[in-house]
Amino acid sequence: MTILKLKVILFLTFSIVISENSNAQTTVENINGKWTFIVDAKPFEVKGVTFGYDNDVNNYEKYFQELNYLGVNTIRTWGTGVNTKRMLDAAHSHGIKVMLGIWMRHGRAGMEADDSFDYSNDEAGKKVMYKDAIEIVKKFKDHPAILTWGVGNEVYLNTATDEEKIAYSKLLEKICSKIKEIDKNHPVTSVEAWTFGIDWWQKYVPSIDIYGINTYGKGADILPEELSKKRVTKPHVITEFGVRGEWEIEADRNGVKPEPTDKEKYDVIITGYNEWIKPKPNSLGVYIFQYASDNRHVAPWLLTHFKGMTRPQYWAIREAYTGKKPENNVPSIELFQLSKNDVKSGTWVAVNLDATDVEGEELTVNFYYNQRTGSRKRRDQLVPLNFRGNFSDGFEIQLPQVNGGIKVYAMVNDTFNNVGIATTSISVIDERAAKRKFLVPKAELPFYVYRDNKNLPYVLSAYMGDYKTVSVDLNNTSTVKSGETAIKIEFKGKNEWYGLGFVDPANDWGDILGGYDISGAETFSFWAKASYDNLNVEIGFGLIKEGDKPFYDSSKKLVELNLTDEWEEYTINTKRLDLTSIRSGFVIFTSGQGMSHNIYIDEIVFE
Repeated sequence: MTILKLKVILFLTFSIVISENSNAQTTVENINGKWTFIVDAKPFEVKGVTFGYDNDVNNYEKYFQELNYLGVNTIRTWGTGVNTKRMLDAAHSHGIKVMLGIWMRHGRAGMEADDSFDYSNDEAGKKVMYKDAIEIVKKFKDHPAILTWGVGNEVYLNTATDEEKIAYSKLLEKICSKIKEIDKNHPVTSVEAWTFGIDWWQKYVPSIDIYGINTYGKGADILPEELSKKRVTKPHVITEFGVRGEWEIEADRNGVKPEPTDKEKYDVIITGYNEWIKPKPNSLGVYIFQYASDNRHVAPWLLTHFKGMTRPQYWAIREAYTGKKPENNVPSIELFQLSKNDVKSGTWVAVNLDATDVEGEELTVNFYYNQRTGSRKRRDQLVPLNFRGNFSDGFEIQLPQVNGGIKVYAMVNDTFNNVGIATTSISVIDERAAKRKFLVPKAELPFYVYRDNKNLPYVLSAYMGDYKTVSVDLNNTSTVKSGETAIKIEFKGKNEWYGLGFVDPANDWGDILGGYDISGAETFSFWAKASYDNLNVEIGFGLIKEGDKPFYDSSKKLVELNLTDEWEEYTINTKRLDLTSIRSGFVIFTSGQGMSHNIYIDEIVFE
């Protein structure tokens, strides 16, 4: 006990980040027993959100103005990209600091991003991650918006063996120590789920200055006690926070995990910040998850917006950080129940729905469903339901052509662009759906594999043959059939063959469930041209055949073509093909035929 007390006394007078420069931008100090950031010689309490709009560059001004309105003074990202410099500039212009993420790959297939990295044996891959991390720091270390570096996110949680975790820890220490060497003006943070990284950090990664902890619900309240048990003396920042997550909730009789109410989602942010986070002496503050909009399963549960409509979390962040009540209240759903259970698909089922609005605005209603089974994209998908009725006469929904338990959403909008959401569950019976081999999301037709490089369902990650002689530009604007961009494939070799595939999940060759159910599509078509006439190619869809891997394309169809130097449309009839699981949405094979070439592809679509 005496030794521990002595350590605390020492921490009262020394900064974690000791800079030779008296004008150091950011340090972390323990002042009278309370850890705090010091930014430009002033205390800085983290009132943060995780930032999900990094790709929406054209609306940065709007978003950062809104963050000022919410009382947010810092954002957190998970990684960097082509927009990072513009995002940092926008943040700085509005007085907002950034925990800039440095992404580290996850070590188990099926985890986040469906990635799998071998930390024990992939030395080349570790060198790439190290090099990328250091380049990021060198590039942005002098930007005035930087608060701290956030290296990695939940890698220990998503790595299987102790051997791999040790290997990751050693790489993490190498990165963090190098960051401290080249940037003495900003502390280093690493981020993990709950306390899963603590033992590894304390033993192998002494260069971490701040422990970043992702925790939800009342976990934030008991976190200091858990850290004390592990004798943690370093400061921590809660890097993700919100209402308790799906992983903490037991499934109901239909196999569906009940979602917390909108009131719970609001209250936990207010209580969590004011009682569980802000007063704790080792806490630097919190990044609430997440300032973003989406149309997937995570949005109603944890995001500030669903399809651009405002959720309770948005107003809760504002009250937590500014003390101000909502400018306009989200509609409240007092009752949402379905009249039946274990019902055949296609049946119309009565809905008991009561909703009110404090401001008395006119309310509109929509219904969706979700299934938390199958591939990642299917588990995330919210699908509109057919419905009829009104508040006076009641509503009915038509059950979809699926089998098993589904979560059903009632979404009630006011005229202020707020949306209140409630959920329930029902078990649907459909014998045909029960026999489906692969549970993947149903695609809406027309289903574009490529169109202006926006919201692509598949990722170009399958490279075959002598692919090092090939470069691909998905944003080519020099030669386009329609819209703004087309795919440009540039081959710089002579006689070598190569193949390219747009696949889902990315970087997978049939070991992870993925792809889309494109049933109902009668044609697969695309536009193509080459830099010279009669360039022989094979083009189509499907790459993994049955028997090769656990998860394969339900159909493969390649056609041999001679491309010309003029745009031409090519169409494949798909009426008789099994399209229930197409994981390779576009595939091309060709060779140099004695000389280099360019190939252009545009408007790839199933319809």
